[in-house]
Amino acid sequence: MERKKLVICVVVALLGALSAAAGFGAEATRIKSSQVKYNSTDSASGCSYPRSPAFNLGFTSAVILMIAQIIINVAGGCICCRKGPAPSQSNWIIALVCFVVSWFTFVIAFLLLLTGAALNDETSQERISAGNSYCYIVKPGVFAGGSVLSLVSLGLGIVYYLTLNSAKHNASSPAAATAQTAGIAMGQPPVQRAGDPVFVHEDTYMRRQFT
Repeated sequence: MERKKLVICVVVALLGALSAAAGFGAEATRIKSSQVKYNSTDSASGCSYPRSPAFNLGFTSAVILMIAQIIINVAGGCICCRKGPAPSQSNWIIALVCFVVSWFTFVIAFLLLLTGAALNDETSQERISAGNSYCYIVKPGVFAGGSVLSLVSLGLGIVYYLTLNSAKHNASSPAAATAQTAGIAMGQPPVQRAGDPVFVHEDTYMRRQFT
């Protein structure tokens, strides 16, 4: 593996690990329903949330995930607009599937992490429905699900990047170019010019003449 590919893969893998770690940390420190207090006075009412690092951890996890996704896709390039030798059909299908699923899981993970972070903000949040007041809290597994999907998204992004670059390297290698040239040369029939003389052996000519 080239040094550039190795560096990009290592950087993206480290960022993915950091994003997942921050997401799992936010899951562990999220605000529980037992920690929320509802304050109601004559002048104002609202939900009182305790101080929690889940907001900062969830937001940090989402930002790191976005940076890693941008790096791997900029390095790999758009599969539809990519210039150079076309990859084989199997490699192209693998790269396309990884590209689509990677972006799909990225969007879900990003939204889960941001939503969880927003609901762990310390500001008062209240919903009134049919005369009853409700306080917003994050359901268990939101941050954890976002963390798992972030690892899946970046893993598929790395596979997409390596698949396209490996196909490009194989297509542009000297051996492949030589084989392609040889195949073209072998496939072309010899062309005889109209002005070239045709030599016939004398015995053959005499036999044809007396026959």
